Amino acid sequence: MATDALLVVNAGSSSVKFQIFGLLEHEDPPRLIKGQVDGIGTRPRLRAETRDGSPLIDRSFAPDEIANVPAAIAVASDWLRETQSVELVAVGHRVVHGGPDYDRPVVVDQDVLARLERYSVLAPLHQPNNLAPIQSFISRRPELVQVACFDTAFHRTHSAVADRYAIPEHFYREGVRRYGFHGLSYEYIAGRLRDVAPSIATERVIVAHLGSGASMCALAGGTSVESTMGFTALDGLPMGTRPGQIDPGVLLYMISQEGMTPAAVENLLYRESGLKGLSGISNDMRELEASDAPGAALAIDYFVYRVGLNAGLLAAALGGLDAFVFTAGVGENSIRIRARVAKKLAWLGAIFDAAANETGKSLISRPEGKVGLYVVPTDEELMIARHTFSLLRGRPRG
Repeated sequence: MATDALLVVNAGSSSVKFQIFGLLEHEDPPRLIKGQVDGIGTRPRLRAETRDGSPLIDRSFAPDEIANVPAAIAVASDWLRETQSVELVAVGHRVVHGGPDYDRPVVVDQDVLARLERYSVLAPLHQPNNLAPIQSFISRRPELVQVACFDTAFHRTHSAVADRYAIPEHFYREGVRRYGFHGLSYEYIAGRLRDVAPSIATERVIVAHLGSGASMCALAGGTSVESTMGFTALDGLPMGTRPGQIDPGVLLYMISQEGMTPAAVENLLYRESGLKGLSGISNDMRELEASDAPGAALAIDYFVYRVGLNAGLLAAALGGLDAFVFTAGVGENSIRIRARVAKKLAWLGAIFDAAANETGKSLISRPEGKVGLYVVPTDEELMIARHTFSLLRGRPRG
């Protein structure tokens, strides 16, 4: 007998990550399966494992068998149904940009999908790929409830001042505003702090989501009041291939003096900058940390410097600081980056505990410090499953 389940999808340009969650009426949806299809269109490969890490499948395909994201969704869905006795009743999707229309997760229909497609120009690396699986399921399984969970929604609590750019008001009314991203991660961390560190969960906290995409968020009482990202996912911290903060005059110079087209500038900003552009080596922090090349050292120095600068900005927005949280790939796994960033926070009152950091403790600061330093793994997929389950419960079952 097939088990009713939720599918959580996080789709990129060449990969689709998915997780299967069970349905329990009064508890968190339990994670059952974790998998991904990567190498789409070049060397497609489907891998999946159980929640305890036991492998379920590791299969390669010809490029034309999985040539695009919809084909990847179809292959993964068929495998789940045929081999895992899973009957999907709903699908939750990470959608990077909700624009001004959506401040919470929403059940998707064609009208909602059409609205979300308008924001593809604001997140060209993410939005089209996030929406492709939704359209695929509408075509193949129209009876499924689909829920879009937005990376921008958590930041819609920002004040009018924090939300604006200093440009004419009509642009704001048209949707040109500071949205912020990685909201699903920050929402999870804000809730998780109530268990991990209840004494600071309602205080002034900076969360640093440090990964290939990187940003920081200021939480006051568990609510987002400021973020380093703005209108698009380009602003703030340097990232794997994105520059972070840059003077708009540089972009005008590229167009007017270098003769670059808008498409060329977009490609530079989204794919050729950040750690990759600075180092000339890689966009992967692990490779840069392992390298002796001067470019790698420069890229790491720049990354740490900018995290420190933005910590000061967010602490000012909060009127002080009680705790700083590291999360995401680099934040959770790089002992060296955490140590270097922690030293940048000493002026705020943080006293770093090197031994706790090196042994994988959750608290990596000394008790006599004024600012607690924490490492808290994020779980965006569980956040999506929770939202999907919540909306599913509010709908009649067929």
